[in-house]
Amino acid sequence: MIDLYYAPTPNGWKISIMLEELGLPYNVKPVNIRAGEQFSPEFLAVSPNNRIPAIVDHAPADGGAPFSAFETGAILIYLAEKTGRFLASDLRGRSTTIQWVMWQMAGLGPMLGQHGHFALYAAEKIPYAIERYRDEAARLYGVLDRQLAKTGAYVAGDYSIADIACFPWTMTHKAQGFTLDDYPNVKRWYAEVRARPLVQAGLAIGKFVKEPFDEESRKIMFGQRAREVLGKK
Repeated sequence: MIDLYYAPTPNGWKISIMLEELGLPYNVKPVNIRAGEQFSPEFLAVSPNNRIPAIVDHAPADGGAPFSAFETGAILIYLAEKTGRFLASDLRGRSTTIQWVMWQMAGLGPMLGQHGHFALYAAEKIPYAIERYRDEAARLYGVLDRQLAKTGAYVAGDYSIADIACFPWTMTHKAQGFTLDDYPNVKRWYAEVRARPLVQAGLAIGKFVKEPFDEESRKIMFGQRAREVLGKK
């Protein structure tokens, strides 16, 4: 059994989709990130960065004590290696897949996250910040589109953890004001991944009731209260 510390966000969906695709038994442990539960000592013991998701594997491959993992790219690689699925075993295929996972971790996710913050959530609309992150997000969509044109299939060739890493963030395209008509290869890939039954199952996990998004929740979500909350623990 794997414990999944989770909230229904693009980063959370990466791991719920992966676990569904693998068919591994898991137990969802909801983390209310609007209420600051990610700063609890219990969660900190699993995720030193105070960010969801994280996992605890109670049956690691080495047969030892339960093993915890945080950061979605690391979790995806860990689960792929545990099961021998969605990560190529040959040098070139494995490296290519991990490169695109790292690209998502370092680029696609953070830049879409920043654009979403400044364009949709920030109380003060700062035109420079919105334009800067929108331009970078558009560039990254272009990078993904060219890669998918090159492979003609999935991000790293075969369906892999690279697709599972990238897909949840592209689900924000409408809310962020992008149209996939501008990226025909992404549009084709998006429809194919979205139609996978186990992807749909992963997206349906943990649609628990959300707390009101009040000013205190905003401060916790966007870091203003992080030092204060941690200082109380």
